[in-house]
Amino acid sequence: MRQSALMPRYPVPALNVQLTNGGRFVLGAQPGEKFDMVVFYRGLHCPICAKYLLELERLAPEFATRGVRVVAVSSDDADRAQQMATKVSANALQFGWGLSLRSAREWGLYISESRGKTSIGIEEPALFSEPGVFIVRADGTLYYGAVQTMPFARPPFQELLGAIDFAIAKDYPARGEYAGAV
Repeated sequence: MRQSALMPRYPVPALNVQLTNGGRFVLGAQPGEKFDMVVFYRGLHCPICAKYLLELERLAPEFATRGVRVVAVSSDDADRAQQMATKVSANALQFGWGLSLRSAREWGLYISESRGKTSIGIEEPALFSEPGVFIVRADGTLYYGAVQTMPFARPPFQELLGAIDFAIAKDYPARGEYAGAV
């Protein structure tokens, strides 16, 4: 059973994962000046994730200049997360690993069961989360969220940069917060 969706302008769930560089990412402990952007990806087995994260690695410095701290997170173990970081030549992008499926569900991510080896010959974990991108204000409230049931058609990072520029310049509020009767 799925939990209710996260609400803009309300606090997001806790996130505390180990990083491939040996540190930890604790959401809110050292927030970006403007936002934190958490990019949940399926794992090493996903070739679409690798392509998506290559683009994020390329644009990570652009996010940083806008005051956005970026992290890519999966439920992979340390070895698989390090392999993905190596695959995308991670330098600017931090990789978090060991996301619990309970935490993934708290974030509203969909969970999938393994279908064996993927098109690149890597075994899927027994259970893993599907992708999601969340932009969180420094105060820990949700600004933007997108989740997928599939690895396809994710929010383009170049467009998110433009949206962040607009949001900062216009002090644009988070939208989608109405939870009353319709």
